[in-house]
Amino acid sequence: MVLIPKTDNQPPKPMKTHTQAVVIGGGVVGCSVLYHLTKLGWTDVVLVERTELTAGSTWHAAGGFHTLNSDPNVAKLQGYTLKVFEEIERISGHSCGLHKTGGLYLASSNERLDYLRSEHAKHRYLGIASEMVSVEEAVRLNPILDPTGIKGVLWDPSDGHIDPSGVTNAYAKSAQLSGAEVYRDAPVLELNQQPDGTWQVVTPKGTIHTEVVVNAGGLWAREVAALAGVFLPIFPMEHQYLITEAVPEIQALDEEILHCLDFEGESYLRQEREGVVLGVYERDCKHWSVDGTPQDFGLELLAPDLERIMPKLEVAYQRYPCLAEVGIKQIINGAMVFAPDGNPTIGPVPGLRNLFLACGVMAGFSQGAGVGMSVAEWIIEGEPSMDVFAMDYARFGKWATRRYTHAKTRENYQRRFQITYPNEELPAGRPLRTTPVYERLKAQNAVFGNAFGLEHALWFAPEGEAPYETPTFRRSNAFGPTGEECRAVREAVGLLEISNYAKYEVSGPGASKWLDRLFANTLPGVGRVRLSPLLSEKGKLYGDFTLARLSDERFLLIGSGIAETFHTRWFLHHLPPSGVQFRSRCSELFGFAVAGPNSRTLLEQAGFQDCGSGDFRFLDVREQDVGRVPATVVRVSFTGELGYEIYVEPEWQLALHDTLLAAGADLGLWHFGGRALQSLRVEKGFGSWTREYTPDYTPWEAAMGRFVKLDKGDFLGRAAATETKDAPRYTLVSLEIAADDADALGDEPVFCGDEVVGFVTSGAYGHTVGKSLALAYVSPKVAQQSEFAVELLGERRAATRLSEVAVDPAGARMRS
Repeated sequence: MVLIPKTDNQPPKPMKTHTQAVVIGGGVVGCSVLYHLTKLGWTDVVLVERTELTAGSTWHAAGGFHTLNSDPNVAKLQGYTLKVFEEIERISGHSCGLHKTGGLYLASSNERLDYLRSEHAKHRYLGIASEMVSVEEAVRLNPILDPTGIKGVLWDPSDGHIDPSGVTNAYAKSAQLSGAEVYRDAPVLELNQQPDGTWQVVTPKGTIHTEVVVNAGGLWAREVAALAGVFLPIFPMEHQYLITEAVPEIQALDEEILHCLDFEGESYLRQEREGVVLGVYERDCKHWSVDGTPQDFGLELLAPDLERIMPKLEVAYQRYPCLAEVGIKQIINGAMVFAPDGNPTIGPVPGLRNLFLACGVMAGFSQGAGVGMSVAEWIIEGEPSMDVFAMDYARFGKWATRRYTHAKTRENYQRRFQITYPNEELPAGRPLRTTPVYERLKAQNAVFGNAFGLEHALWFAPEGEAPYETPTFRRSNAFGPTGEECRAVREAVGLLEISNYAKYEVSGPGASKWLDRLFANTLPGVGRVRLSPLLSEKGKLYGDFTLARLSDERFLLIGSGIAETFHTRWFLHHLPPSGVQFRSRCSELFGFAVAGPNSRTLLEQAGFQDCGSGDFRFLDVREQDVGRVPATVVRVSFTGELGYEIYVEPEWQLALHDTLLAAGADLGLWHFGGRALQSLRVEKGFGSWTREYTPDYTPWEAAMGRFVKLDKGDFLGRAAATETKDAPRYTLVSLEIAADDADALGDEPVFCGDEVVGFVTSGAYGHTVGKSLALAYVSPKVAQQSEFAVELLGERRAATRLSEVAVDPAGARMRS
């Protein structure tokens, strides 16, 4: 463990006055961003560091790295990080202290074993060479391990540890050799944006005029952001690990022991010389310096508090009994920055030109290179090379307040090594955003989910049962009630709150021209609706929208609620200086979807006039009263049934709910939630944002090519979309899986024979057809094959490609 930062011992240079980019912060992340900017061709760049490189969190880091991550793209970026260590060693001549030992992940429960099996399956299509190994093999690989209670082990040969100071200086030196400059002892005092979008970065050593600013301030990222008027939802947490004296059992070995991560014990262990580093994530965790990081802090440690972590240490000592016989050489207590969900916070700041974030990177030596590359690509090329929404600052909104962040960062730290099940909803900081109908749905025994801070019903528990879903990788207690909800929609009529959809209004004399330039499809006529992809310059999917034209130059855009900030940032970035007004109406329009064969009768009985099939056609939109309630009604359906989306201002939502309930009382009206919607859409083969539709895919790959009109004239991404049209990397298919008690969730590998040929994007049990279904991307070379297999929780299950979607392939029901 190197606890004293290295420097390159170069004499100080006069500070530049003009440059392409200024990176603020000389930890591992800031130095990685600097290096990747030079790697992509920007050499007139500088890094300013308030004291010394590594000061803050980097210098005292435990230095472990791994590829395991529940988000496959984050896992890919972590895999990229491992390759960069050798690259920067070669360029800089600085040793990174690389120890690629491999790692063991221990499961002591059936649930954790399910998790490891699902992660191992994911590794198959990510190209990560992990294996499920026997307990006996695990003990051979790490002889100090006590196998008592262990049910299964995942081995990843990529894991290891490095010297934090060596890596940081190797990044910095590699960047300097390409022309970048590093200024130490240069704290940023002011950030002043100029009218042209450039920035003045003021330091005691001088002021730099720069095109782009990157906030990689680490422990001081909040303070740097505040200089630009930005609140960052991150907080430092204290984290402790200890370094032991020499362990005789390790001294007797010829090779370094493997890393071990014990989930039930919530501890991690690796070798450090002839002893070990042992760290824990305790429940009795502690925030540090919540009101701001002291300006004079840097290369200090916090006072040890061994008592707080003792319960977890006792469990760890049972897992590694030989440690009880040796002393503790040093206790490290240092601050690390966490975001509410534990992921980094990166990307452009909405509403501010040329200000980028590379903050909240708690696992800096696993994710530092991936973050650096993604941010550099964003700056230079306009977008990252892969979907990084899981790390994007735009995954948050105004609802990510100080107190919310405090609650969620504590929860995240406490659960660092706990399973978060795919159907689990974490409680901290909730409820925060609710709609007027929330209490009514709660009284109906709704089980709520949280999306973009907003509560929405997932399913409705039977009367007399607790509104709680048992966390599991398999079918839960929601299975039966969800089936009833699905059948109600298919056979009668269902009511779904859709306030969590995103809504935007675009108006002004230039509205239609602007939207036609942005979207890949032609615009609808007045009173009509059209579905359209939004493409990036590289022809990748940046959104899927319902475009409703309310008048000649007034439009309502409907999209994914979790992407509200993401898409708002995109629209504002492309907004012309005049002629177009854009505003998000996500919190101004709430409402419901009505779906099912009885939905037209329900609307008629609710007082919505002239809604016969000839009067109110599929893909019509109308601003008209529903009963006494002024509303915007769109005839679209994400369920595949005859259906309508009804949007009203918040003050009208309860009255609308009353109206719909009364009108549907004799029609079999049934509330349904997001779980049923998932089943219904997968039966129809409908894709969804963050699953089938992400910036990783082109519209041709995502089966959205029919909505791309290459002949309509120029639009954003047209050139790239034209180039990729005939060379798709994937084909989206529907599969029926011979599942038992677990359905596909997403990210499971798809096999054709013994070859991994793709991966599941969405899965659900199709209650209408009584079959386990999935949507998946597969290689075009096998897309017409019939027989596949999908690995579910360690078992390879037979899967059949459906030649057409499972329910109403002609779409007659929703057009009826």
